[in-house]
Amino acid sequence: MRHSIRRGLAAASVFTVAALALAACAGSGDSADDGGGGSEDFEPLTSIKLQLQWLPQAQFAGYYVAQEKGYFEEEGFDEVEIVPSGGDIVPQDALVAGDVDFAIAWVPKVLGTLEATGVELTDIAQVFQKSGTLQVSWKGDGIESVADFEGKRIGSWGFGNEWEIFAAMAAEDLDSTTVSITTQDFSMNALLDRDVDAAQAMTYNEWAQILEVVNPATGELYQPEDFDVISYEETDGAMLQDAIWADTQRLEDDPAYADAAVRFLKAVTKGWIFARDNPEEAASIVYDIASNAEAAFPVGPVHQQWQMNEVNKLIWTGADFGLVDKAAWDKTVAGALSAKNQDDLELITTEPAASAYSNEYIEKALAALKDEGVEVAGEYTPIEVTLTEGGQ
Repeated sequence: MRHSIRRGLAAASVFTVAALALAACAGSGDSADDGGGGSEDFEPLTSIKLQLQWLPQAQFAGYYVAQEKGYFEEEGFDEVEIVPSGGDIVPQDALVAGDVDFAIAWVPKVLGTLEATGVELTDIAQVFQKSGTLQVSWKGDGIESVADFEGKRIGSWGFGNEWEIFAAMAAEDLDSTTVSITTQDFSMNALLDRDVDAAQAMTYNEWAQILEVVNPATGELYQPEDFDVISYEETDGAMLQDAIWADTQRLEDDPAYADAAVRFLKAVTKGWIFARDNPEEAASIVYDIASNAEAAFPVGPVHQQWQMNEVNKLIWTGADFGLVDKAAWDKTVAGALSAKNQDDLELITTEPAASAYSNEYIEKALAALKDEGVEVAGEYTPIEVTLTEGGQ
């Protein structure tokens, strides 16, 4: 089932389906048993909001696919609003404020919020299993590893995106105060204009952006060999990124919310499975959404295919979808504890509460899907994407 829907940044995305879907969903005390909220009866939630951490793009394909293909409807939701952010909304803050029911955010960013404010949030599904962050410099400029960062202008978007830089430096006992963190926009212009020595890039976005630019010296697109690339996944600074966050206290106190969390995760898992098995169609769905949004980062259909291809590599590593790997979590926490920024300030000073992550809800969602014959684990077989100028 495919729907053409106009979406806006403020109004976001609303998917409305027939009220008959509610009858198909567990609407009695069985919902409480499935959702982990207890055995008492409750009225299931049928309308929820999800806060993204950026504008519509294939980074969030699984959620949009779940919406477009009716997977939320199948789980008893008659309205799911997907709320983008152009940097004007901090996902975890929107969740804490009660403006949304679930939020997508990087783990270290939320760890900083938890310590700074004392709020409680829970990572209920770790969507990205690997770090997709790169630091890109011009070939021959001498920045081939993290050890070369001292004294350099290192580009970052800020807003917590810089913590992998400092965690990687701390792991090599480097002096973070020697680094000049230069705020770059969400493009690679800072590197192209040589305003930074090394620019931050995501494998699925900005790395492709620079490879979609014509090299004036050759008249052809820039090539990977024109650059030195440091992958944080290959350093001790690698941190967990896109995760689905829920309100901890609400999970404990509200059985309808706990039940909704499980049903939501079931639909999302099916969305990401579809995106894994049908990357071209998933990219097309997101491109259509972004093209009709009032606010979206201007990228072309080929760029969305590249992004879908690379995002799938971060998600599908052979394990069951969405489980929080304790070793990766501990590594992220250790990196956050060790990191100090260019002003010698710490991200966090104490370990987060045990409630900061839980596999309870994703495990229930996966178990239900397995009972339905859905294969929830797997690796991704990449497709071949040939970049074009501007990603068009």
